Amino acid sequence: MKNIAVLVSGGGTNLQALIDAQGRREIVNGKISIVISSAPGVHALERAQNAGILSCVLDRKNYPSSRAMTVALVEKLKEQSIDVVVMAGFMTIVTKELFEVYNNAVINIHPALIPSFCGKGAYGLHVHEQALAYGVKVSGATVHFVNEECDGGPIILQKAVDVLPDDTPEVLQRRIMEQCEWKLLPQAVSLFCQDRLRVEGRTVRILP
Repeated sequence: MKNIAVLVSGGGTNLQALIDAQGRREIVNGKISIVISSAPGVHALERAQNAGILSCVLDRKNYPSSRAMTVALVEKLKEQSIDVVVMAGFMTIVTKELFEVYNNAVINIHPALIPSFCGKGAYGLHVHEQALAYGVKVSGATVHFVNEECDGGPIILQKAVDVLPDDTPEVLQRRIMEQCEWKLLPQAVSLFCQDRLRVEGRTVRILP
């Protein structure tokens, strides 16, 4: 059984998707062992508490640098014997110290079809504003491994939805969350926990 840490910074909708999937026993050979927030008082912490999951806060404001916070984060992950780290709306920059310990074991969900609308400044509603401004006909979500390049790690899973003529950023965001993010993230985590992901360069092979 692999121990999963979920990193959050806000409302925790993707955390809830993972909690719900765990409740349905869809995360095979894995369990959420801890939720770590980069800010106090966020709703994601309440979601963890309601699910009976251990949680803690590593407030970014309490650390002099991103590196100092990352070092503290790695210590906490080791303390909990964590096997895989899931970034679920984690809005804090982490440094190489995390990836040195958790190489191809940090997973993120991005609300667009990478390599479109990703990288610096592409987060939250900004992603959907960019997609609509560009006039794309489809958008979606990408689950990928995280490395030091922003949104640049190997892609695990992607799913697309149609962009409709009357979409606003908020409406498109909701459709992508419901139809893509909340399905893909638990699926990817389960595949990892079953040792069914093999990274070959930029390609992630899904093993039978």
